[in-house]
Amino acid sequence: MWKEFKEFIMTGNVIDLAVAVLLAGAVGMVVNGFVTDIMMPIVGSVSGGVDFSDMKYVLSPAVVAADGTVTTPENAIMYGKWINSIINLIIVGFVLFMIVKAYGKVRAKKEEAPAPPPGPTEIDLLKEIRDALKK
Repeated sequence: MWKEFKEFIMTGNVIDLAVAVLLAGAVGMVVNGFVTDIMMPIVGSVSGGVDFSDMKYVLSPAVVAADGTVTTPENAIMYGKWINSIINLIIVGFVLFMIVKAYGKVRAKKEEAPAPPPGPTEIDLLKEIRDALKK
């Protein structure tokens, strides 16, 4: 059983999958940083300086004791974080679209490479041998 597992792990597909998962995680971190640190401040300033992550609808406010401690926390719907997630999804989808589109162009160029001129086929060679033997 250990030998079968070792053979399975060492196949190219599993290693390719592992590399793809690691790269996807790294790309996800880069895109998330891009969205959070670059795009969201731009979107916020275009929309009048609104920070979407702070937007919420309070269902019940927090109850604060006389000494300043919170006895009952605030109950709120944090729809601003959801808006951030939607914007993040749109930007990630667009980035992936651009990557796939660029990959398609590169792949199409490789497929358009002219095929080498066809050489003589087996039948042509056999015909030449037959004709040479007749002479």
